[in-house]
Amino acid sequence: MGKLFGTDGVRGIANIEPMTAETALAIGRATAHICKRHNNRHRIVIGKDTRISCYMLENALTAGICSMGVDVLLVGPMPTPGIAFITKSMRADAGVVISASHNPYQDNGIKLFSRDGFKLPDSVEAEIEDLLTSGRINDIRPTASEIGKAARIDDAMGRYIVFCKNTFPENISLEGLKLLLDCANGATYKVAPVIFSELGAEVITINDHPNGMNINDGCGAIHPDKLAHKVKECGADIGLAFDGDGDRIIAVDETGGLLTGDHIIAICARHFKQQGRLKNDMVVTTPMSLRAATGPPARAAEID
Repeated sequence: MGKLFGTDGVRGIANIEPMTAETALAIGRATAHICKRHNNRHRIVIGKDTRISCYMLENALTAGICSMGVDVLLVGPMPTPGIAFITKSMRADAGVVISASHNPYQDNGIKLFSRDGFKLPDSVEAEIEDLLTSGRINDIRPTASEIGKAARIDDAMGRYIVFCKNTFPENISLEGLKLLLDCANGATYKVAPVIFSELGAEVITINDHPNGMNINDGCGAIHPDKLAHKVKECGADIGLAFDGDGDRIIAVDETGGLLTGDHIIAICARHFKQQGRLKNDMVVTTPMSLRAATGPPARAAEID
């Protein structure tokens, strides 16, 4: 089978190895087996973005997990951070995201979370790969009442909306703010407009009608020029563009100027520094950040 997991789970063209129903079923079986660390009933959360191939992979993963005696909790289309949140809040043993993030609709991927909502450690991913490549998983087959079952969490979206709103300071309102959202025809198309509307903003939403094949198609965080044009056209105060699975964002100011992730980090860091809340006056980024890739860690004073 070769190496399955890359830096962000398993990725590939849908219905071509490794993103086939057969491999998804096997990943579900191995993941479920790894999660069975205690004698209680086990549960794994499965969420997805809006790609047409998500139906195929969702059902295959569900079958594999249930075949190992682990229950499945289905949340449907939801941003990746939301699936991580539901995994932890439901006290599930693991979470699965079916998405290829900002990639075109014909791609898809499988990303695994641990019970605490963080990415599965590399050592556990290696253990899953070993179960698949060695074939040891093939002989483990619970029967009768030991087989798992699947259920849908109908209020998963509402739970995540409440969580997001609770992270926003109670003494601040977005009333009077005209906000344009580009949902990339992806996983944020339902939750994002509701969250910002309930916080008081006047929300205008574009690219919020997914059809399974238009995710990231000329829209969203990888095409922010469309958002910039629309912000100026609508006279919005700010625009936010998500990618397909809702774990990255590009902002646009009222003039149509782009604000990348590095810009947003700098703005937040300066704000926290002014409030005396920036620990050690330092910002920590990944190597993908331009500043982190070209020099030492940046102190907040450097971005004043």
